[in-house]
Amino acid sequence: MRTASNAGILHRRVLAGVLIGLIFVQSTAFAAGPLLIAYGGFNETMAPLWIGIERGLFHKHGVDIAVLQTRSGQIMMTTLATGAAALVWAAPSSAVSSSVAGMKLGCFAAGNSKLPRELIVRKGIESLEDLRGKTFGVQSIGGGAWLSTMVALDALGLDPDKYKLNVRVIGDTGTQTQAIVSGNIDAAVLPYSYGDIAKRAGARSLADAGALKLVYQATVMCSLKDSPTVNTETMTALVKGLIESLLYILEPGNKRDVAAILKRNLRLSKDEDGEAAARVAQLQMPNIEVGLNLDAWKTVRRLVARINPKVQEADLDQVMITSITQNLETSGFMAEMRKRLPR
Repeated sequence: MRTASNAGILHRRVLAGVLIGLIFVQSTAFAAGPLLIAYGGFNETMAPLWIGIERGLFHKHGVDIAVLQTRSGQIMMTTLATGAAALVWAAPSSAVSSSVAGMKLGCFAAGNSKLPRELIVRKGIESLEDLRGKTFGVQSIGGGAWLSTMVALDALGLDPDKYKLNVRVIGDTGTQTQAIVSGNIDAAVLPYSYGDIAKRAGARSLADAGALKLVYQATVMCSLKDSPTVNTETMTALVKGLIESLLYILEPGNKRDVAAILKRNLRLSKDEDGEAAARVAQLQMPNIEVGLNLDAWKTVRRLVARINPKVQEADLDQVMITSITQNLETSGFMAEMRKRLPR
């Protein structure tokens, strides 16, 4: 697998992210108000947070949150490290990489467990074999879009090194979609909603990642272990709000409202695209099992080790906090919530 940025360029980008984070923290750290959650991916993986905020589902459990997009996994984690954000809504790949870099991180809930995405390619590419030497677009190396791409390619049996695939940092999901249509990149693994937009413009799908058998978690909620604002009580409230949000998304009667919220937050122009986004939001988490999955994280560690061999040393038990969801099981909260799942 070849990337468009070598180690020196990546190092400079990380340093730039640190500087941005340090500037940002001067004006925002310790400010009064909701707990700030930083995120990178601008797509349906944000649905549980957007829905939970707009429908007051986190507030219902005694915690108010706000979200901040940081555009890349590196800047997102820097924002957390400097104290500018209390939490992150991060890809496990970002969490594992940050932990081996020395960040004392604790992740305690997942919001997405499926991969309702397609391998979308530009005009002229007709088969998986045609992908040899081609360029894939991602948002950042090691981030959520990169992880989704690597998980899908891994499940399809496409080794990035053997196929001499190039990975180019191109931008968020919408930018990747535009880049395929314009021919600036050859392929990307896109949510069904954005895949539909690309296909209407002439692109095609080579594979349905949602139909592949894989163990996966796309986004997780994490904070610093020594956080002055996030304790066990806060984490419990956040997980309860997250579960309520997932239930809201899965309730058929809320489909129109979910579509409207996603259309507005994703800045989609057509109602049909908002409806497609709502479908993705349902498919990416078809239940409320938000506990961290060790097998999924082992897969993440293996894939990230391709670009950062040090990740092989990551002690997942030190990053994964399982006590919060276990306590909710013991208390009977999860059993009550499962009764509300649509049949």
